[in-house]
Amino acid sequence: MNANRHIERHQLPYYLNVFNAFTDKPIGHLGNVSADGMMLISQLPVLVGGCFELRLKIPGCDGFRYIDFTATCLWCQEDVTPGSFDSGFALEAPPGDYLEMVEALRYYFSFHPLAASV
Repeated sequence: MNANRHIERHQLPYYLNVFNAFTDKPIGHLGNVSADGMMLISQLPVLVGGCFELRLKIPGCDGFRYIDFTATCLWCQEDVTPGSFDSGFALEAPPGDYLEMVEALRYYFSFHPLAASV
């Protein structure tokens, strides 16, 4: 089946980790993002209703760029993978860097038609 794959599968957990903005300790990784929310996949459940200061470290050519933001956990449930939990967060006033990242990911993981040859 993999021999038929024309688009490389990307393992986002290796790139888009989420950190506690105060302690800089990893708490999980992004499972999904939107302009006003995100899903976190973690090894521990997250307190529903809790407000968290979070950080993303975006890799780049000149090191990492940090995106700090505040998010409230709306729900948490056990993942289908044993020992993992999915949590949904609403972002409070997402910073511009976060919105740029969401748009860049949307573009990167979208199909774009090839330009017609003349």
